[in-house]
Parts: sequence; C-alpha cells; structure tokens
Amino acid sequence: MKSDHHESVWTFAEQRRGKLTDSSVEMLGGGRKIADKLTTTLAAVLFGHNLENLAKELIAYGADKVYVADNSLLSFYQSEAYSTMLADLTKQQNPEILLFSATALGRDLAPRVAAKVKTGLTADCVELDVNEQRQLLQIVPAFGGNVMATIVCPKHKPQMATVRPGVMKSLDRDESRHGEITKVSTSIRKEDMKIRIVEVVTEKPRVLPIEGADVVVAGGWGVGSTENWKLVEDLAEVIGGAVGATRPAVDEEWALEDQMIGVGGKTVRPKLYIGAGISGALQHTVGIQDSKIIVAINNDPNAPIFEGADFGIIGDLRKIIPCLVNEIRKIYER
Repeated sequence: MKSDHHESVWTFAEQRRGKLTDSSVEMLGGGRKIADKLTTTLAAVLFGHNLENLAKELIAYGADKVYVADNSLLSFYQSEAYSTMLADLTKQQNPEILLFSATALGRDLAPRVAAKVKTGLTADCVELDVNEQRQLLQIVPAFGGNVMATIVCPKHKPQMATVRPGVMKSLDRDESRHGEITKVSTSIRKEDMKIRIVEVVTEKPRVLPIEGADVVVAGGWGVGSTENWKLVEDLAEVIGGAVGATRPAVDEEWALEDQMIGVGGKTVRPKLYIGAGISGALQHTVGIQDSKIIVAINNDPNAPIFEGADFGIIGDLRKIIPCLVNEIRKIYER
C-alpha cells in the first residue's frame, strides 16, 4: 500500500562482495543527523544476495529500518534492475528524503531513480542540513568552488542528493540497537537482465586511498615539478600517510585523478593534514576543512591556506621537507 506522509529519511547502502562500503556507513551517520532533526525514522535500502548480516550491521550503525532486496541476480550492480526496483519501492513508501553516496555507483543510480520518480537531484553535496519547513538544504560548491550554493527542492518528494565520500561522519557501531528488517519482493528474472556479468576483476589501488587515511600529505602547484613531487611522497611515506593533490598538480600529471582533494575531487578528514605548496583556494580547502590538525608549508607568508592552518611553516619546501623527513626518521630509529 502506498504511503503519502513522506515522513522518513532513506540512505542507499552499497555493498561489495558481501561487505558494506565505508561510504555507506558514513551516509548512515549523516542520515541519522537529518532524521533526528526532523524527528523521524532513518531507513537504509540494501540490494544484493545473502544480506541478513549486513542488514543487522546497518542497524548497528544507526538505521531504524532496513529494506532488503535479496536475489542472486542482484549480487553485482545492474543499473536498470537497481534503479527500477528502488524507484518502485520509493513510490510505494514515499520517503521524505533519499540520500546516496557520490561514488561511481551512486552517481549512476541516483539520477536514474530521480528521473523515474520525477523529482530533483543535487549531486556531489559537501554538506546537508534541514530548515524549519523540513526542506533539505543541499550545499554544493559553485562557480568553480568560489562560492557555496544552497539548493532546495520544495515542490517534489523525495528530496534527493548524492554526498561526497568523506563528508559525513559515521557513528560508532552499537550492537545493542534494535531495528526492523523488511524484505522487498523481487520479481526480477535472469532473462530480464540486459547485461550479463561474466567476470569481476579486482585491481589493487596504485596509491594509498586518501578518504579514510589518518594522515594526508598533499601537494599543490607550488611543488613546481615532478622531481619535487617526490619530496611530497617521501614525507607521506615516512609518516605512514596517503598522498593528496590539488587540481593543478593533477593537471601536471604529478598525481593521479584519484588523489585530488576539493571541488571535483574527494573530501578528507584525517587526524593530520600537511599541505605543501598549496595556496589555499576554496576549491581545495573545501575538501580538508574537517581535518583535525592542518599544517601548511608555503614560501608565501600571505598564502590563504595559513588562515585556516593550525601550524604554518614559511619557507622553501625543497629545504623544509627533507629536514622533516630526516628528523622523523631519527625519531623512528631511536
């Protein structure tokens, strides 16, 4: 039976080979915050096969309810099957808000669902909130990251958004939480599947992922060359950190696209962030603002990055970084 009250917040939970993704757990944390402000329930939607343990895990991470579509044909993501099933479920239950992580899967699935249920979608949000009218405030960088725009969808439900991984903070796992698990009927047949998955090949990442790293060392245009970029990598290696980059550093091919932080890239929240040769434009700093400690290395004392830094080192990174690396190595050798 179709519900018409629109009183619930949903997040789509992604799983890979029977394991929840980190971004799905983060989205539950963000969804919990929104649901609590609206004094409503938080539900997670989970598609795949043999999902009972994952459903319980979602409840432990903050969900009040989990909608589970369990079918061997859903083990791997299929855009048409997933979007049709999620759109049908959305029309039946009418959630107030439907959130996705802005992963490759989320960016493909969310717009398909929005089109099917005839509502709007805001992509790549860096912050979410709600106002007194129960409108979802969807905050995204605009005009190249120079301003932060707030988007609302007042006339259509559900209010939908994708959120960059790393933006939301996951809750601590609480096995004592109780919730409801609802099975969703799946009438999908093998002959209905337009794509057949023959083989899944997993490739090891070429660099240490930055999203969940406790330490991130990032370099910008001021690094100056491929040769100098090795200094950034050396510093990250000696302190066990991941290497991040600004857009200019990626454009110069000193770093990979997957390492970019900020507008068009990733959001990080490490315990320690070190930025070398980075001016501090909003396009980058929007992706590091939740770092616990920010250290900036720049030869320009007026660089904007110093305004938001906890510690600033003014000078030539070609001299400073080798000194830091040597001193850190001495500490480890003691």
